[in-house]
Amino acid sequence: MKTLFHEGDTVRVIRNIRNDGTFPGKEIGELLVRRGSTGHVQSIGTFLQDQIIYSVHFIDDNSMIGCREEELIGGDEPWLPSKFEFRDKVISEKTLVINGETIVERGMEGEIVKVINEDRGVFQYHVRFPGRTLQVPESALTSATAPERQVEMSE
Repeated sequence: MKTLFHEGDTVRVIRNIRNDGTFPGKEIGELLVRRGSTGHVQSIGTFLQDQIIYSVHFIDDNSMIGCREEELIGGDEPWLPSKFEFRDKVISEKTLVINGETIVERGMEGEIVKVINEDRGVFQYHVRFPGRTLQVPESALTSATAPERQVEMSE
């Protein structure tokens, strides 16, 4: 398999890395490395013979974490952090409509279940609103915990 990165390369993780049960001493689901952190590739291996795994040394945390290729970009590539993280509570700043049917009223609270960055720097999220999960652009959301949370219900 051809690798995108090589030993010694500086890389940046583009999504939070949580313990999947393979990191000793940490609980499953516990955050190991926050999105945006940089490290250096120490070695390269494979998992199940079809996934490239990079052992990355994150100097700030002094930790060695196995990362899949799709979780990394080059350390010198542009990086824009997203406004929200997994499990953040958010408020819809817009009424969300599908095929003429109002699905989410402006001001409704939801929870981020996935951060999507298909086009680097343009973030969308899978947001769980009561009864439905929708893909919503970052521009249509505000934090449920921030002081500016006071969303006016009239447009």
